[in-house]
Amino acid sequence: MLKIDHDLKAKDLRPALAQFWHLSGEKILLIEKKFDPARGAPVFTEAGSYTARGWTEWTQGFQYGSAILQFDATGEDEFLESGRKNTVERMAPHVSHIGVHDHGFNNVSTYGNLARLMREKRIPHNEWELNFYELALKVTGAVQAARWTNHAQGGYIYSFNGPHSLFVDTIRSCRALVVSHALGHSLCGEGDRRFNLLERALAHIRSTAEYSVFYGEGRDSYDVRGRTAHEAIFNTNDGAFRCPNSQQGYTGFSTWTRGLAWAMLGFAEELEFLETRSDAELKALGGRKALEAMMLKAATATCDFYIQNTPTDGVPYWDTGAPGLVHLGDYLDRPADPFNDHEPVDSSAAAIGAQGLLRLGRYLQKHGKKAVGERYWQAGLTVFRTLLDEPYLSTQKTHQGLLLHSIYHHPNGWDYVPKGSRIPLGESSMWGDYHFRECALYVERVLGRGPYYTFFG
Repeated sequence: MLKIDHDLKAKDLRPALAQFWHLSGEKILLIEKKFDPARGAPVFTEAGSYTARGWTEWTQGFQYGSAILQFDATGEDEFLESGRKNTVERMAPHVSHIGVHDHGFNNVSTYGNLARLMREKRIPHNEWELNFYELALKVTGAVQAARWTNHAQGGYIYSFNGPHSLFVDTIRSCRALVVSHALGHSLCGEGDRRFNLLERALAHIRSTAEYSVFYGEGRDSYDVRGRTAHEAIFNTNDGAFRCPNSQQGYTGFSTWTRGLAWAMLGFAEELEFLETRSDAELKALGGRKALEAMMLKAATATCDFYIQNTPTDGVPYWDTGAPGLVHLGDYLDRPADPFNDHEPVDSSAAAIGAQGLLRLGRYLQKHGKKAVGERYWQAGLTVFRTLLDEPYLSTQKTHQGLLLHSIYHHPNGWDYVPKGSRIPLGESSMWGDYHFRECALYVERVLGRGPYYTFFG
């Protein structure tokens, strides 16, 4: 399990963060120089070079959002201009995309970050420019909310697999709904019926907590507290839940660790958003106490599972039930080995999970639970420190990735396996690099370099 360093301080990471942002800037510029956007969005690297994978274009916002985060951290105008120019010229199709569940990834990472920076007065205020960003955010939330399936106890934003499919990672697209709601927008349907976007976001979060997260309460034979299923399958004729499933994990009865990390971060950041809403507004949607209890139960369970089922340095293997793990012996009692012969690690899960641990830790400390909150906070710092050093930090000048040993879709065999290895290793993903930067920016803000960083600003 994760060996938490209880003496580590955020300020101890300052030298590593300075190196990180220097390398990050080099990688962004290298991708802009080498990658042809006509090929689609960069997804993951092969032998150090970013390549596209036409499944869905869910990573383009991470590419341009990375440049915006780089400006946020360093103040270097060339990254702002790049991120802004590409957002304006290339992101509009993502705003109106009715075929994906990735609006919170693509559009909050671009339009959302630009609007946030303007509200923070980090970039000059321009009313029409802000209106442009906010219109995109309003529309993306409504378009995402229209991708809706009702079930017996509520509903969910369905994945690109179809109306029967609830993905655990879609909790991060709830960001699009709540930002749109906060801007005063709603989804308008047949007969001018208006749908409350916060209500839909909370319904999706509740469905994720109920069907994607397990609590050790006897749900099935594999009901281990805090584990997650990548996909929940429903019968769309009667709304009944049918079974857990997995697309990118090993099975529906094991835990794909990147899906686990999405849940950790998603519940933690939505708890932070809930604090911005009034008791009166939340009363009609289930009440603050019940909503907070539901999210906290899921957030703490998933974070505890991560701590208990991750090697000592905080980097998990790609799935807790991966069959090759049996050949690694007591792999949870030592640091992860990305160079082993049996199963790959997934550093992108660590980058996402670290931020989830940090946000949950701060939230609990803020609400008077100092000891338990400090445990999660220190766990997040421990994981993040591991990533800031080799073999995870990419220091090679010609490698376009920033975070090494990330994988995409191991069951489909999409990840690059270098010569002489039996498993994919040494490569990067656009979501891993983005969330590595996002976690770094979060820590920078905690260290006093700007207001506390949230997706809603």
